[in-house]
Amino acid sequence: MECIYKSSERHIHLKFVVVVLFFFLLWSNSLSAQTDSIQLKNGDLIVGQLKEMKQNIALFETDYSNTDFKIKWNEIKNVKTQTIYLITLSAGKRYTGHLESVSDDVVSVINQNDTLVRSKINDIVFLKKIDFDFWSNVNVSLSIGYNFTKANNLSQYSVRSNLGYRAERWSALSRYNHIISAQSDVSSTQRLDANLIYNRFLKKNWFLLGEVNWLSNTAQNIDLRTVSKAGLGKYIIQTNSLYWGLQTGISFNNESFSVEGQNTYNNSSEAFLGTEVNFYDIGDLNLLSRVVVYPSLTESGRWRTDFNLDVKYDLPLDFFINFGISLNYDNQPVRGGSETDYIFQTTVGWSL
Repeated sequence: MECIYKSSERHIHLKFVVVVLFFFLLWSNSLSAQTDSIQLKNGDLIVGQLKEMKQNIALFETDYSNTDFKIKWNEIKNVKTQTIYLITLSAGKRYTGHLESVSDDVVSVINQNDTLVRSKINDIVFLKKIDFDFWSNVNVSLSIGYNFTKANNLSQYSVRSNLGYRAERWSALSRYNHIISAQSDVSSTQRLDANLIYNRFLKKNWFLLGEVNWLSNTAQNIDLRTVSKAGLGKYIIQTNSLYWGLQTGISFNNESFSVEGQNTYNNSSEAFLGTEVNFYDIGDLNLLSRVVVYPSLTESGRWRTDFNLDVKYDLPLDFFINFGISLNYDNQPVRGGSETDYIFQTTVGWSL
């Protein structure tokens, strides 16, 4: 009986130790996950985890909220974190480390007890917690639209999507935009444009650019235009309110057209010069505009222009409304094709 009693007692002690260790691990994990703090200019102090900051909006996670707080970065006075981040400054320099304020509006980037740089808080334009899993660095958005006019039985479908990945020294982005219009007793029309973009970040806001664009356009009789580009770019301005960049380089244009039922092919070389500007500190609005000019190097007098303007209005729960304009111009279109084609789109979407 005594042996049975001692064995049972040991089991009870063992279970007690296991339970204590279990709750200790939960407690320690909770502490380690809530080790960052920020102080706002109005004096409020928030403790939790600073997850990321982009376009002047910081995402902050706390134990007492079911959703992350969205805080304007320029409203933060002091910050101290244990979390390690990929950090980009307005001058284009990139660092890996955690943050610790040394005075109001001035913060140090620290890596393994070494101070890498001291900077004004507002000079930090991008900040993302470093995770080693793939999906934490992925950005996705999808929006759709539908219009119907009963008078002429006109139906129009729109799909817009973006898929991006950002690493410490490079980023990749793909876009897809497709519109189909169908009407009774009239041939359907469609427009598809897509691209794949790779940027390799260099010092002082310079970057290398590799890009492939695809366009299919009924109005200009373009079955498929494939443009491969390689070049160099620079962010002229990069702040928490906007960025503005320029790019230039060489492109190779491969085109196939449909002319009176016959397929026509054309290959040419072009230079390109483009600019892109993005305003994102205007409340819930985000305005993005791009224009690229392609003067031909192998076809005398030919030049093309692509223009895009997107206005995005953020809704709750990561939904948004997007208003878009796209325009393509070619001063030497294929026979039967239009010099200019443009579209207006309104879609509702969701982003991750």
